[in-house]
Amino acid sequence: MKRSYFLPPVICFCIYTSLQAQEQDKLATFSLFTGAMNYQGDLKPNAFTTAHSCFTTGVIIRKPLNYFLSLRGGVNIGKIKAADEWNSDDLKSRNLSFTSTIKEVYLGVEVSASGILSGKFTPYLYGGIGLFHFNPWSYDNSGTKTYLKPLSTEGQGLSNYPDQKPYKLIQLCLPFGGGFRLAISDGIKIGIELNQRKSFTDYIDDVSSSYVDRNALLQEKGSKAVELAYRTDELPGGRPFFPSNGEKRGTASQKDWYYFFGFTSEFKLNKFSSIFKHKKSVPSIRCPRKVY
Repeated sequence: MKRSYFLPPVICFCIYTSLQAQEQDKLATFSLFTGAMNYQGDLKPNAFTTAHSCFTTGVIIRKPLNYFLSLRGGVNIGKIKAADEWNSDDLKSRNLSFTSTIKEVYLGVEVSASGILSGKFTPYLYGGIGLFHFNPWSYDNSGTKTYLKPLSTEGQGLSNYPDQKPYKLIQLCLPFGGGFRLAISDGIKIGIELNQRKSFTDYIDDVSSSYVDRNALLQEKGSKAVELAYRTDELPGGRPFFPSNGEKRGTASQKDWYYFFGFTSEFKLNKFSSIFKHKKSVPSIRCPRKVY
């Protein structure tokens, strides 16, 4: 039987090409995210609405481990806001409102279908753990921006309410979401992503449980705290007197959520960094000396 000397190099070349492709698929990526952020809580009971959403942006770093799994981490910043004037009639009379900037960092694991589906389209899901910072504020009657946490609107930290502890502005969250990416070149992908965040606080909006005694709040925190803790009296025909101690203000059993959705632009880090590399200088070639 005649031996073929052509087959082994072809096999080696195919193996090498396959390994190179796998290594390319394991390159870390850098993504830019832009979209809209919103929240669900006592001042916005309905989730997943686009009304009154605010701009958000962020970055994502993703390191594939194999065809299915990737490590991913990210940083996001955006704004959320809500007001009872946008709610149903049974909540309008409470007349509370808030705005807060959300800053978060997270780390998670992503599961994609790139190992199953062929082509340029890749759906995925992810989950992880993160930290976020918030600081709710509102406008007082004179239009002055006022941060709400120092006012202890529900008795947090007051001597008469030892069980009401001040809430922390940095909190743990559980991030999860999903989306899809579409490859438009070897090193660039675009996509759409929906992100959900479960928090472990009910004070993102500074509203959680019940009203406290007006005199106790006035004595320790002043008139501004009383003004922003109860705002029904600002409405035409609104009840002019402060609610009694323990009267319902929010729903403490339901923690706050926030979420955002938008578009991603992903770049492989080797492709991204090559943009900033200088071209290598061409070495000069010396002509050999002529020998006579």
